[in-house]
Amino acid sequence: MSLKHVLATRARRALHSAVHRGWEWVQRHGEITPATPGRRRFAYLGEGACIGFPVGAIYGEPWISIGDHTLVGTHVTISAGFVPGLDLGPDLIVKIGSGCSLGRGTHIVGHQSIEIGDHVFTGPNVYITDQNHTYGDLDMPIGRQWPENRPVVIGDGCWIGTGAIILPGTRLGRNVAVAGGAVVRGEFPDHCVIGGVPAKILRRHDPEEGWIPPMRSPRPLASLEELAKLSAEGLAGLQALQDKLREEAS
Repeated sequence: MSLKHVLATRARRALHSAVHRGWEWVQRHGEITPATPGRRRFAYLGEGACIGFPVGAIYGEPWISIGDHTLVGTHVTISAGFVPGLDLGPDLIVKIGSGCSLGRGTHIVGHQSIEIGDHVFTGPNVYITDQNHTYGDLDMPIGRQWPENRPVVIGDGCWIGTGAIILPGTRLGRNVAVAGGAVVRGEFPDHCVIGGVPAKILRRHDPEEGWIPPMRSPRPLASLEELAKLSAEGLAGLQALQDKLREEAS
């Protein structure tokens, strides 16, 4: 191997490392947190909250509230109103609770009211909106007809799978699991699993009979107290959870 080739290889490696270290620095310092100036634009950005960088389209911040310790992934759009600069009145439009996690590429598009409870998790590329186009006028293009708003409520503890679409007028109860790719509209009770296009109840919990149909595994991997402890332990807790999952699968 020639000296020229060795030097060129070392230079490429050094450049590669420099680019990645630089991008990590940009991501870290581009985040919006309560310690950065960007927090002032929001109605509320709670303690420990973080919006990852690169951010998506975020506007209408004075009508957006994000709760304590909520993590917003990269490329997430959160908007209130049609465009920046509108006066949307005295009330919040988008309210996101505490302890939530919004997956990469998620879109939350609010015009009247979107209320997301505490400890709600979404997979990547979830779409939530409270506005839809109308098509009653046969002579006018649908995109130019007056839209229709209906509030959206997502209860505490819900999980929304990758690529799910939450349409105007949806109300999810507490601890509802939404399957990936579901198109959701309507009201759904606490403690159910929904999926499909349009979404329907696939499994529900009855106080007397338990889960209908029954769960495949009657014993949870860990209790709520154990999961909370593992979460608080950071990387070591995640490793312990990974080990538990491996043992369960073997």
